[in-house]
Amino acid sequence: MKTKKLVQLSLLTAIALSIFIVELQIPNPLPLPRIKLGLANIVTLYVIYRYRAKEALLVLMARIILGSVFSSNLMAIMYSLAGGICCFVVMSVLHDKIEEKYIFIVSILGACAHNIGQIIIAIFITKTLAIMMYLPWLLLSAMITGLFIGLCTQYLLKSRAILIQK
Repeated sequence: MKTKKLVQLSLLTAIALSIFIVELQIPNPLPLPRIKLGLANIVTLYVIYRYRAKEALLVLMARIILGSVFSSNLMAIMYSLAGGICCFVVMSVLHDKIEEKYIFIVSILGACAHNIGQIIIAIFITKTLAIMMYLPWLLLSAMITGLFIGLCTQYLLKSRAILIQK
């Protein structure tokens, strides 16, 4: 990997990590626990579209691991990895199949995959399928937040004000 690309990806990782840490400080206004906007996924989706899936995976893994360390919540790493990898796989596959102008669809489906991955981990940890009752609410929130993340990423991809140019 060339130095310029390494620096760019490092900056994008730092941005994603900063967004993640800030988002942890935002109180959840919903009665359902653990629902977040997932704003750091703007960076992941941006990297998938501006670079390649390989680079996006590196940024995602670094953000998840460092985010778990910095938030002092190492138990959350299992949920983050499961959700992040499921989301990444879906978005990477769809990236090649769906035009950039429909990036919000890629984001919505990635957000849904993220929540399904986390539910699967929760089922393994709790050893109960009752946790599946939470899935419809998670998928509804994924559609809303995924749309928002997709539209934000679409704006960034079109914007000429991006600090990190390829």
